Amino acid sequence: MAEKIFLNDRLEDIDSASISVRDSGLLYGAGLFETMRSYNGKVFALDEHINRMIDSGKKLAINIPEKDFLAEAVNKTIEANGLKDARVRVTVTNGSMSSEEEGPRPTVLVTATEMQNYPPQYYTEGVLVVLCPYRQNPTDPTCGHKTLNYLPRMMGLKFAHERRAAEALWFSIEGKLAEGCISNVFLIKDKKLFTPKVDTPILAGVIRREVIAIAKTNSIETHQEDLTIDDVLNADEVFVTNSIMEIMPVSRIEKHVVGECKAGNLTRLLCDKLKELIKNQCGKCK
Repeated sequence: MAEKIFLNDRLEDIDSASISVRDSGLLYGAGLFETMRSYNGKVFALDEHINRMIDSGKKLAINIPEKDFLAEAVNKTIEANGLKDARVRVTVTNGSMSSEEEGPRPTVLVTATEMQNYPPQYYTEGVLVVLCPYRQNPTDPTCGHKTLNYLPRMMGLKFAHERRAAEALWFSIEGKLAEGCISNVFLIKDKKLFTPKVDTPILAGVIRREVIAIAKTNSIETHQEDLTIDDVLNADEVFVTNSIMEIMPVSRIEKHVVGECKAGNLTRLLCDKLKELIKNQCGKCK
């Protein structure tokens, strides 16, 4: 069966679908995307992902369709491909730059592919991360938004992979810890949870929000504040999060060993609680 995608207003075969060469996303990167994960055929925190896209669209003057339309497009795409555990991406651009069209008509693209899980040992033994050579500029108007101008992130991730690392940690031009290339970062020190402030700036992930809520529910003291490389290196536990990896422990930062060089106790607790939450919402959690 040919892979199905949702393009603009209908399902199509991926091999026959096309997007205008005048599309603003292609020409100028004028677009946003969300990557999410479905379990048992249901996307976890779908509303939160779409709300974030809509909020970014308002701030960046990118025309985002109604929430119900996008949610229906996501569900149709998952169902059309017969998927249960899937990686789902929603991409929206401002559409064609052609002057012949009246008013902006956004291009909407939804894809869903079978979920490819990270190796199980990543979650028990932890992963290596490195320090990204690039810096985050708080004056960049696209910071904190998941735009199609994602090349710097991919360059940072390539830098990490070339060093056999799973992620690279970004810092701001002011030396503040920001985030990973594709993840948010958390530190644990003296049984307290720390993560960079949203206005560092960072892209505030959906799983980041859930982790903070879980920590507070379980009486784990939580702080969102300015953090430095010293805070990272002095942490008892470190982990990174996104919707695909969920919570991934970090065992080494460059040559520095974190804690006992494996997933720590609080990290494992948060992992278990997140899986419980996903199971409650979606009915299944691997």
